[in-house]
Parts: sequence; C-alpha cells; structure tokens
Amino acid sequence: MNRILKALRAPLLALSVVVSAVAQPIQGPEVAARSYLVLDVTANQMLLEKDVDTPVEPGSLTKLMTQYLVFDALKSGKLTLTQALPVSERASKMPGSRMFVDPKMQVPVDDLIKGMIVQSGNDATMALAEAVGGTAERFVQMMNEQAKALGLKNTIYKNPEGLTVPGHTTTARDLSILAARLMRDFPEYMSYYAIKKYRYQGTPTTNDTNSNALLFRDPTVNGLQTSRTDAAGYCLIATARREFPNLASAGTATGSRRILTIVLGTSSESARANEAQKLLNWGYTAFEAVKLFDANQSVATPEVWKGSAKLLQLGRPEPIIVSVPAGNAAKVKTQIARPDPLVAPFTKGQAVGSLRVSVAEQPLMEVPLVALEGVEQAGIFGRAWDAIRLWIK
Repeated sequence: MNRILKALRAPLLALSVVVSAVAQPIQGPEVAARSYLVLDVTANQMLLEKDVDTPVEPGSLTKLMTQYLVFDALKSGKLTLTQALPVSERASKMPGSRMFVDPKMQVPVDDLIKGMIVQSGNDATMALAEAVGGTAERFVQMMNEQAKALGLKNTIYKNPEGLTVPGHTTTARDLSILAARLMRDFPEYMSYYAIKKYRYQGTPTTNDTNSNALLFRDPTVNGLQTSRTDAAGYCLIATARREFPNLASAGTATGSRRILTIVLGTSSESARANEAQKLLNWGYTAFEAVKLFDANQSVATPEVWKGSAKLLQLGRPEPIIVSVPAGNAAKVKTQIARPDPLVAPFTKGQAVGSLRVSVAEQPLMEVPLVALEGVEQAGIFGRAWDAIRLWIK
C-alpha cells in the first residue's frame, strides 16, 4: 500500500524535516514498478513511496555516486574540465554500454563526463574513477566513505559503474538522498544531465542518445539517470523543474519547484518513462508549495538571557517551503518549539528549537531553526543582573 507523507528516516539536504501522515492522505496513482517514490526537492518532503527500503541492484544508477565524487574533485581543483586523461586498458575493455574510447586517446574530463552521463559509458566511468581515486579499488572505498557521510544507510558499492556484482546494493530511499544532494551540492554541473545527444570525436555513432526518454517528451525534465539489468529491470531517476507564479509572488527568486521521482523494476524502457512521468505530473498537481519564510528571515525573536544582545533571531539560511495537498494552503499553521530560557552564548547557525507545521490541525513537518546571528555572553555585571532576574522569574 502506498504510504503518503511518511516520516523521513534520513536527512536529504541541509534542511532536515520530519513528515507525518495527514488526516486524509492523497491517493497516489497506480504505478507498475517494484518500488518508487516522489520527492519534492524544493520542500524536502517525501510525497509518495512504496518499498523504498527494499534492497535493490542499482545498475547504472551507481554512476550517480561516481558523478558526485568527480564533481567534488572538480570543485576542489583535483581535476579540471579541460584536463586530458589517459584511458587504461581496463577502462577501454569495460563491458556493457560504452563511450568507445581506447588507450590511444587522451580524453578531456569534460568529454568523459558527457560519455558517462549521456552514453552511460562504463569505459568513461572507469577512466574517471581511476583518475580521481588512483585505482578503481581505492575509488570504490571513496564511494562507500561518501555514502556513509551522506547518510546512505543501506548502500554498498563494489564498483564505480554498476555492473552486477554480489553485494552491490542500494535502496530507493538512499538513491533519493544521493540524487537530492548531488543537485544541491553541485548545481553548476547539472546541465550535463539535460544533454540529449553526444558522441566523442572519432568514436562510433552507436549509443549517442541519452536513454532518459523524458528529456525528449517533457521540456521541464532535466535529468538524471537510467539503468537496466536482468535482476533490477528497467529503472529511472527523473527530475523536473517547473515554474510557479505563487512561489515567485511569495518572494522566491525563481518561483520554481523541483520534484524528483524514482521508479525501480519496471518492465521496459517505455514503461519506466511512462511511470516516472505519471509520478512527476501527480506530484505537481496533487500538491502545492507554500512558502512560509524567506531565506534568513526571522521566524521568531525570543529573549536571550546573559547575552550581549537582548533578542535571538531564529530562522533558516534557505527559504522554508512546505508542500501541502492541493487546496489546503489556507489551512497551514505554524508553532515555535524552543528551550526556555535561552541563555547565551549562541553561535551563528546553532540549532535552537524548531518550527512545527500542521495542515488542517494535523502535523505535517518539523523544521529545525538556527540562530541567524551569534550572541556572545554579556559582561560579568550583565550576567549577574540576568541571573538575579532569572531567579526572581
């Protein structure tokens, strides 16, 4: 049975939320997949899920973690996009989908990334893994270390490309965490996922078309990854960003809303595209986004004791947006939960309480609040005076 708005068990982004069932959950569509989910990335809420913690073989969805580490290497300066990399014998002889590079070539990182993403090239993936990790084996260690750091509790990697190996497993929930972090941490590289066709010069025209059929159907879709193995069936992680004037009028810079869908274990290429499209459309129509506060806007300004300032500004460094069943925007209510009294010092970014959000009197989510500015301790006399006031209070 579909579970709507179930509590998230792991943080997806910097903003952690807890989602509870509403009184009258929205019925999701019938989906022909072993497991699936719909995640509102903008609000960081799971809208729909089925069997998301069941272990599955990821196939080429493994490449999302390889891409994460490659983008991290670019961000840190370990690699550059124009840097030409050698192609090892091991990389050139990788089975499965390929970019068709060989050891006679020196291929720029930019092209290898396109080969890995657009063509799902196992040869390009291995060449990049060897460049970042030194060896494929060391790179796999890095993948598993990064998985732990991101909170992927049920993922074990055995290789960089996703070829079938016993024990190489993940879950739909872990894939959603990874995909959301990939988009959040490396937005400058997201354009790769929208490329429809690519072929490196001097290579065959075979396999030059992105296998994500939604890129050709839906102009709002701009990623992310497909996979197909005998054990896992046909799988797709798809994401779309659509514009919504109500968010823009509420102060959101772009007025856009991003939704991510994952379908695992469908029967064909067309089925995975159809089911993912169905879920994307459902997510956008069955729910609406409500912006509660701007980035760095004070949600509350409670009194501070023994501090250099009298008030503490609580909020979030990013906008606070919630996704509610369509037609329920007017029923959203919020409540602040925090310690009392608040005694200095507080550092900027320190977690202090939370914002509890409900819809039609039913709990929806709880958003941690942080100190938007630090408050140092007052001098000895200020602390002494406030100690007396607290004692009297």
